[in-house]
Amino acid sequence: MNYANIKYCDIANGVGVRTTLFVSGCRLHCPNCFNEEAWDFDAGEPFTDEVAEKIMSSLDTPYIDGLTILGGEPMEPENQVGLVGFLEAVRERFGDTKSIWLFSGHTWEQLAPGGAWNLGEVTDRLLDTLDVLVDGPFVQDKHDITLRFRGSSNQRLIDVPATLEAPRGEVVWWHDDPVFSTHAME
Repeated sequence: MNYANIKYCDIANGVGVRTTLFVSGCRLHCPNCFNEEAWDFDAGEPFTDEVAEKIMSSLDTPYIDGLTILGGEPMEPENQVGLVGFLEAVRERFGDTKSIWLFSGHTWEQLAPGGAWNLGEVTDRLLDTLDVLVDGPFVQDKHDITLRFRGSSNQRLIDVPATLEAPRGEVVWWHDDPVFSTHAME
C-alpha cells in the first residue's frame, strides 16, 4: 500500500487536532474530488513500518486527539489489507484515548457484514477499530460548505461501535457538539 500524504496537525478531518493519513488508490473517481492526485495506487510513497511508527509517535503527543484515514479510498481491497494490522496496532497501543476516523466513498451498507464491499474478516476487523466512519461518495450537486467533516449532504457521520451493537441494519449517527450541528453560537 502507498500513501499520498500525511498531515501531523490536521483540524479539518475529525474532532480536535489529528494525524491524518491519505492512502493512495481509488477506483470511484468522484467528479470534483478534492484529492484526485491520490486516485493512482502508485502515488506517493510506500507505507512502511517506519512510516507507521512515525504516525504512532505523533499520536503519543498529548494534543493529538486521534487518527484519521482517507485517500484515495481506504476501503479499496488492497488498502483494507494494508491498513487493518496498522489500525489494530493503533487501537492496541492507545485504546480509546485516541479516536480513529475513516472516510470512505462507500456506504455503511456496502461495508457492513454481508455488504458488497465487505471482504469478510479483513473488513470486519478494520470496522472494529473505528470510532467514526464518514461514508458515501462526494456528490457535487449536494456540495455544502456548511457541513462539518464532509463535502456533500449525502455523506453521513456514523458512530461505528454503536452501529455494530445496534440491531442489524440500524445505523447510528455520530453526534457533533450542538454548537456545530446547529450553527448557533451561544
